[in-house]
Amino acid sequence: MTTMTSSSALVTGGVDTHRDLHVAAALDQIGGLLGTATFATTPAGYRALLAWLVGFGPVAAVGVEGTGSYGAALARHLSVNEVMVVEVGRPNRQVRRRYGKTDVVDAIAAARAVQSGEATATPKSHDGPVEALRALKMVQRSATKARTQALNQLHALVLTAPEELRGKLRGLNTRALITTCAGFRVRSDDDSLPAMLRLSMRELAQRIQLLQAQKKTVTTRMRTITTDLAPELVAKPGVGPDTATTLLITAGDNPDRLRHEKSFAALVGASPIPVNSGQIQDRFRLNRGGDRQANAALWRIAIVRMSSDQATRDYVARRQAEGKTKSEAIRCLKRYIAREVYNALPKQAIA
Repeated sequence: MTTMTSSSALVTGGVDTHRDLHVAAALDQIGGLLGTATFATTPAGYRALLAWLVGFGPVAAVGVEGTGSYGAALARHLSVNEVMVVEVGRPNRQVRRRYGKTDVVDAIAAARAVQSGEATATPKSHDGPVEALRALKMVQRSATKARTQALNQLHALVLTAPEELRGKLRGLNTRALITTCAGFRVRSDDDSLPAMLRLSMRELAQRIQLLQAQKKTVTTRMRTITTDLAPELVAKPGVGPDTATTLLITAGDNPDRLRHEKSFAALVGASPIPVNSGQIQDRFRLNRGGDRQANAALWRIAIVRMSSDQATRDYVARRQAEGKTKSEAIRCLKRYIAREVYNALPKQAIA
């Protein structure tokens, strides 16, 4: 721990977060370093960190890296104690090339990013039903991925099985194949190749059934939560429980942190990026930033509407008549949908 003379002036903190330890830095109002210290990632450690910062004077704000992972608990503790928390990204390459990479350097950089105004984002609170949706979505994604992998492995075993076994399975559709293989019986004293193939197919098929059941369970709970939490959003054309969950997770349990629909559009990567230079004006390029899962959800909503909603088809046709390509017209449609989604989000912190 390094500490300099305390001051009654406003203090800005910065924290580089890790699994077991957090490194904190304190700056005065003009960016002078007051001190650095290391704290454990425990309730006692969070209290000690805040007390250490307050020891230098009133705390204006604290920049925290990884507010959605290692820094989530600390961010909650600071917010509960009415300390302004600012989400900070990792230092840019120029800073790291100039000063190197250490936890202390990163903590100081986090504090300076807050002071300079480079970091302004309010972190998600991670303390309500949207956090529950995030946990359910994690299970759904992993179950979907594991099911696909197991199904591919089952098909591969069928493809290379001896003809006697392959002939019984090759004409079955996926559902019948899973049901048939899941019911295979194998004697405990039979270690022959056909027996081990049937055993392997049975285990894979039963794993697929388990993953299907898990996915169905979490999807049902997601539908219930999204309907209760954001009925206006779920009622929008093309928005189902899956896309609604993704968009709510992006907004967080405190959607009031997004002060304008432009902020939400930038957050989901639906805002065009200007590329004006010299005599080239009024040009924009594709935004490749933002939450890509949310951006993909907007794309799915757009595609569903283009196939089922006449007003959407007319909108795309009108854009194409203006000289835009189909891809550019879909980007315009996604920007329109982002505005619509923002207006349908709960506008207050969710209890």
